[in-house]
Amino acid sequence: MKAEFLKMFPENPEAKKIERVARLLSDGGVIIYPTDTVYGLGCDIFNHKAIDRVMQIKGLKGKKTELSFICYDLSHISEYTKRLNNTTFKLMKKALPGPFTFILQSSSKVPKILNANKKTVGIRVPDNNIPREIVRALGNPIITTSIKDDDEVVEYSTDPSLIYEKFEHLVDLVIDGGYGNLAPSTVVDCTDDYDINVVREGLGNLSDYL
Repeated sequence: MKAEFLKMFPENPEAKKIERVARLLSDGGVIIYPTDTVYGLGCDIFNHKAIDRVMQIKGLKGKKTELSFICYDLSHISEYTKRLNNTTFKLMKKALPGPFTFILQSSSKVPKILNANKKTVGIRVPDNNIPREIVRALGNPIITTSIKDDDEVVEYSTDPSLIYEKFEHLVDLVIDGGYGNLAPSTVVDCTDDYDINVVREGLGNLSDYL
């Protein structure tokens, strides 16, 4: 069965389309969607079968801990993490929504399937209304893992039409939210109370917020 190809505008995504995507995710669907960095592959974090499909598509065997997820805002993040210290909270308040993935200590609410061997989790609040509104309509965070390209020169696919051609028989829906970026999010480890560490340099410049 071929995936649906759905056009949305990040500035003002249509509520009916958002609701349709949320229902699909609620039923165990897997989607590809835009963020403020590269296109992401994802599903509802509480649907184990859908997470297994995401893992299979990405070729990740036994690496569930590499999967991050998207929250709607800072207060949503607080449900899935242990208490944030003041430094981390202030940093995230300035930097989000934005092109960062923050690695934080996970709370008991994070599904065990995501942090089987770790007590940490990667969380994003992208500066793009499409995934954030999907999360809000769904009521749960969604998995986010980058769509990578097999091309040796271009690491990430940016054209949603080409992404659809590649994944139309693997996922249930591809959202066209315009061209994606060439760089992923900047990954910031905030699990140490005394030291904030950039694990991967990406689109976000952390020094702008320190």
